[in-house]
Amino acid sequence: MRIIIAGMGDVGFQLARRLSLESHDIIAIDPDQKRLQYTDSLSDILTINGSSTSIRTLVSARVEDADLVLAVTSSEEVNFTTAIIAKKLGAKKTVARVENSEYISKDCPINFTELGIDYIIYPEELAALETVKLIKRTAASDVIDFEDGKLSLIGLRIDKTAPLVGKTLIQIVQEYSTIDFRIVAIYRGIRTIIPTGQDKVLPNDQIFVIITPDSMKSLISIAGKTNQKFENLMILGGSKIGRLTAKLLEDELNIKLIESDKDRGFELADELQSTLVINGDGRDIDLLAQEGIIDMDAFVAVTDDSETNIISCLMAKHLGVKKAIALVDKVDYIPLTQTIGLDALINKKMIAVNDISRFVRKGEVVAIASLHGIDAEVFEFICKPNSQATKSKIKDLNIPKGAIIGGIIRNEEAFITMGKTQVNEGDKVVVFALPGVIEKLEKLFS
Repeated sequence: MRIIIAGMGDVGFQLARRLSLESHDIIAIDPDQKRLQYTDSLSDILTINGSSTSIRTLVSARVEDADLVLAVTSSEEVNFTTAIIAKKLGAKKTVARVENSEYISKDCPINFTELGIDYIIYPEELAALETVKLIKRTAASDVIDFEDGKLSLIGLRIDKTAPLVGKTLIQIVQEYSTIDFRIVAIYRGIRTIIPTGQDKVLPNDQIFVIITPDSMKSLISIAGKTNQKFENLMILGGSKIGRLTAKLLEDELNIKLIESDKDRGFELADELQSTLVINGDGRDIDLLAQEGIIDMDAFVAVTDDSETNIISCLMAKHLGVKKAIALVDKVDYIPLTQTIGLDALINKKMIAVNDISRFVRKGEVVAIASLHGIDAEVFEFICKPNSQATKSKIKDLNIPKGAIIGGIIRNEEAFITMGKTQVNEGDKVVVFALPGVIEKLEKLFS
C-alpha cells in the first residue's frame, strides 16, 4: 500500500516505524524538519517538509495515488482539513485523529464519510476502555480479546512463589495438561523471547498466554495470582481519560477521583453521578491516606504528567493497593515501567497506533495489538483456500523465526494449537510475532 502519514509526533513516528517493516510505501509529512530527520533514521521512508493542509504539499506526495492518508498530528483541525483535502485530491481512504468526543458520539449529526473522512480515532476513549478492561481482569497486566472473548491473550507477571517458576514449557504442558493454554512469549529484563519447549519460566518474568475462557481461572492460579473482584477504585486526574474511566465504572465500583484544579473538579462533580470528586494534590501521601487509599483495591493515575503518574502508583503499591495502573505518555518510558513494579500501564499514543494499524490491515490479516513495552505484535489471520498454512500440520509448516501460532477460531469454536494441529481454510489464526516477520506470515496464510 502507498500510505501518507501527516504528522511525525509519537503516533506518526510509531506508525511509520511499524508499517515500514511491512513493505508499505510510506511518505511522511511534517512542517518540523527536526522530526523528519529523526524519521529519516527509518529505512525506505520518503519525508516531505511542509504542511499537510497544503494542496501543493499533498500533490508533491502524489496523494492521488495514495491508498491511505493517516492524519495524526496533535491538531484535530489540521487532521480534519488534511483528510478532507486528501480525499478530494484522490486518496482512496483517510483517517483523522481527534481530541473531541463529540465527533465519535452516536448522537453526532454529521456523516464524516460524506466530507471525505473514512475513519475517526479518539485515543482518550480507547485508553479509557483499556483501563476498564485491566481493572475488570484484576490479575492481568495486558488483556487482548479475540472474537468477543472466545480466545484471549493475557499478560501475567510471575511471582517468586508461583508454581510455574523453574519449570520448562514442556514440563508445564505435561503437568497442567487439563488447562487449555499456550505460553507464546516471555518478557525478561528488556528482552522479548519467543520460547521453545526447553525455555524456563523465572521469577519476575512477564509471560503472555493465549487461553480459552474456561481455563482462565486455573491459569491465574498456577501463575501465583488471584482474580479478585474489585470494589473500591481511586483515580488520580480528572483528564478526559480519568473522566471516561469513572463514567464507565461508577455504576459498578465505589470511585474517588482526585483533581487538583478546582474548576475542573466542579465540572466533574456535576457530570459524574456516583463518583466522589476530591480537590487536592494526588502526590500528597497524607491526602491519599486521609482519603482511604489503604482501603482501595485499585489505583489509576491519569494526570497529564507521566512522572506524577508513575510515582503516585508506586506510592499506592507501597501502601498496599492491589493493582496500580499508570498513564505513561512518553513512549521512551514504557520499557522502564515494566521493571519498577507497576502492575499495568497505558499509553494512548500506542493505543492509537494499534487501532489505526487494525484499520490499515483490514482483509486477510487484522493486527490486533502491540503490547506496551514488548517489541512484538499479535495478529489474527484469516486462512485463505489453498494457502501454505493448510498444506501441513503446524509442526511441519515453515513458520518464520520469531513467530508462534497460539490459537484458532473455527466455526465459532476456539482452541489452543499444538504441533499436530491442522489449519483449515477459513480459520481465524492468532499469531504472536516479533517485528519484521509479518510479510512472511502473510504469505503463509494467503
